[in-house]
Amino acid sequence: MEKKRKFTMPHSLVIITMIMAAAVILTWVIPAGSFDRFQNDAGVTVIDPDSFHYIEADHASLFGLPRFMVEGYTGSIDLILMILFSGSAFEVITSTGALQDLIAKMSRYFAKREELFIIGVMTFFSLICTTIGVNTFIGFSPIMVMFALSLGYDSIVGVSLILLGGAVGFSTGMVKVSTTIISQRIAELPLYSGIGYRFVCFVVYLAATAIYLIRYAKKVKKDPKLSPMYEEDLQTRKQTVDTVAEGSMNLRKILVIVTLFASLGVIVYGGIMLKWNLNDNTAVFIWMGVIAGIVAGFSPNKIAQCFTAGARKMIGAALILGMARSISGVLNAGGVLDTIVYGIGQAIYGIPKLLQGPVMFLANVVINTFIVSGSGQAAVVMPVFIPVADMIGITRQTAILAYNFGDGFGNYIIPMSTALMGNLGAVNIPYEKWMKFMGKLFLIWLAVGSVLLIIAQLINYGPM
Repeated sequence: MEKKRKFTMPHSLVIITMIMAAAVILTWVIPAGSFDRFQNDAGVTVIDPDSFHYIEADHASLFGLPRFMVEGYTGSIDLILMILFSGSAFEVITSTGALQDLIAKMSRYFAKREELFIIGVMTFFSLICTTIGVNTFIGFSPIMVMFALSLGYDSIVGVSLILLGGAVGFSTGMVKVSTTIISQRIAELPLYSGIGYRFVCFVVYLAATAIYLIRYAKKVKKDPKLSPMYEEDLQTRKQTVDTVAEGSMNLRKILVIVTLFASLGVIVYGGIMLKWNLNDNTAVFIWMGVIAGIVAGFSPNKIAQCFTAGARKMIGAALILGMARSISGVLNAGGVLDTIVYGIGQAIYGIPKLLQGPVMFLANVVINTFIVSGSGQAAVVMPVFIPVADMIGITRQTAILAYNFGDGFGNYIIPMSTALMGNLGAVNIPYEKWMKFMGKLFLIWLAVGSVLLIIAQLINYGPM
């Protein structure tokens, strides 16, 4: 008897290629349309919601996919370089053995303080990501994975400390300039207004997410085979965690660790206070690798070898990011993005009032699939959804909150998200295995957000 072939989930690059092909088909199925765009009084380029009109279709072609891929890579070059050089820097750090010694000591300290470790690290990243993007910390994912494995968890727990913590901080939008503040400018609301209820949303989401992650962490620690990453983590443990000795921290290793955390501090300070971009962060990673190598006593050749080896490990993540970026390029070329937004806006009119907030949330998740940029989505969605909110009787602040939730939390299930795919690629977690963990949590996020939006409607969530 011939054995049936076991189904194997496609590689992340294959999944993204299939989505690109589907995007090409959409340019032939969905009529091309466009809104007129202008610069409002706040200096933000927005659309005129009453100006939608159909235009001549410019269908994309499957033969043109390689060109879109190239454009995706060139458009993501700053993020790709940051990933490559962060890999280089951390290869220097790990080659010194200082990080492994620190993890050995930290894992002993947190051995009986599991909840404290998870809640503390998640809260740290969630607070930071109220102002800067999650993709800033792609380079730190390998460290979090090593910590998690040393505590008996799996690599999903490690990367989740950054991804899920950052998701809560970014998506609840307390003070996020590129999403909330731009939306409030478009909606002509006082800037930073409504922060009190957004803080409540932050706390509720953080608590729900931490509980979910703690329960998952305890489950895989009790039975590691329940982890989708069980086989891969066995190999990772052999290469890293299981080789960690009880070595003492000498002066050189202490200086390496100081360099590591000082670099993290510089990145956070630069992002919040100096409005740094990704190129600035990349420069910090380069300095971090060089300085760590010098204080560790490495020769120039040794540092160069570490840089090469580290960048090589990040090539997969870089390839995935460039591919993900190209999907929106296909849809833009076909002229169907505005048509999708217009159609969703029209559909919301007929929804019962109490459900309009949750439906706006879901609509923004769908739109986020096509427009991954937060500020880009705000510029397209808000001019449509604000008049819709005025007509159906929900507050503009509620419409912005629904946008925040949809644009933010949607980034952690779609393979076009640079924050998601960059972090997963940095620690070699396949997208399909992430979704085995993430699927249930995303449903919880949808339920929590829907309840919070209904409450916002009931309390007439206003501008202040």
